[in-house]
Amino acid sequence: MRGGVLSGGGSPGLWGALIGLIVFVFIAVPLSAAVSYATHPNSQQLFGGRLSEATTGGYVAFWWIVAIMLFALPFLVGFAVAKMSVKTIVIIAAVVILFVIAVVILGQLFVF
Repeated sequence: MRGGVLSGGGSPGLWGALIGLIVFVFIAVPLSAAVSYATHPNSQQLFGGRLSEATTGGYVAFWWIVAIMLFALPFLVGFAVAKMSVKTIVIIAAVVILFVIAVVILGQLFVF
């Protein structure tokens, strides 16, 4: 068996796909929870404090953005592993930082 992911010089694309799949397995439950919170606005009552006082639209938008970010994470990690250059990792880090900033800003707008 030659040329597989686990062989000595395995394909970078296969390594990226494998790592992306592993990351997807780890984020499957949080992704499912985020989608369920986004599609059931009445779940807002489960959260006490400021989150229960947020607008329904803000609450749903926040959870959809979290779900989209979680769904994109395995692809970003897999792409980073497959390409593994300094430029690529800087671009991916910038995208992740922008997503985190967007979630923090939405959290501040709609939660606090």
